[in-house]
Amino acid sequence: MKLAFSTLGVPGLPLPDVLRLATTHGYHGVELRAHPEEPVHPGLGLVERADVAASFKSAGVEILGIAGYAQVAAPGDDEPVLDEIRSLVSLARDLGAPFVRVFPGGGTEQSADEADATAARRLGTAARHAADAGVRILLETHDSHRTGADVTRILGTVGHRQVGALWDVMHTWLGGEPVTDTFAALSPYLGYVQVKDIASADDTTPLPLGTGTLPLAECVALLHQENWDGWLCWEYEKRWYEEAAPLSDSLGAGRELLTRLVTRTD
Repeated sequence: MKLAFSTLGVPGLPLPDVLRLATTHGYHGVELRAHPEEPVHPGLGLVERADVAASFKSAGVEILGIAGYAQVAAPGDDEPVLDEIRSLVSLARDLGAPFVRVFPGGGTEQSADEADATAARRLGTAARHAADAGVRILLETHDSHRTGADVTRILGTVGHRQVGALWDVMHTWLGGEPVTDTFAALSPYLGYVQVKDIASADDTTPLPLGTGTLPLAECVALLHQENWDGWLCWEYEKRWYEEAAPLSDSLGAGRELLTRLVTRTD
């Protein structure tokens, strides 16, 4: 398995500093949060995109994915959501990133069946653009669809290889879904896995990996047992929790922990 971290943990940090953190602490890749307040977002021009891709290539660090905020199950017109997804897919294509992250965002204004149908319709349409770009759209276990069972209701309907799943370990745990059940549901669709740690269901302030309550060891052991050889990405949500310790202070220890878990064979 390869290891990455998300720039959500170092909001607004210039890319040279992001790359320095990755290379210093031995991470193979970085997930780039695509938001206007970040150095990389869909508003970048072609020259700027080429410069970003070149800087990552020169550093020997991969761009794992583009973490967007499109909400595919949200009520409303399809076209604004599809435009947002297309812009993220085009950005990923130009940067050489294999994945784009999207959210469900079903909310409470519609039934679960309506939200599932809306998401499946939009993802099925967006899949054609993703296929042309050589990019895979990943629906994260999050908000209205936080478990693997929730997400696979949508993905099973879409049935397109360019649309898959992103497993956020915190959200499936908060949804009460056992790790084994999540993997069984998501394994046919799994793009990569987001790992993190928190104190409890009532306190989701990010903690250094291995110091909280999330079943990281169980999750990685299962992935190893099932011969899954993808990416583990540490999503440290510093952007939303100003009181959280700086991610840079824990990157080295986090990489060491993940490496031990990945290589454990007993």
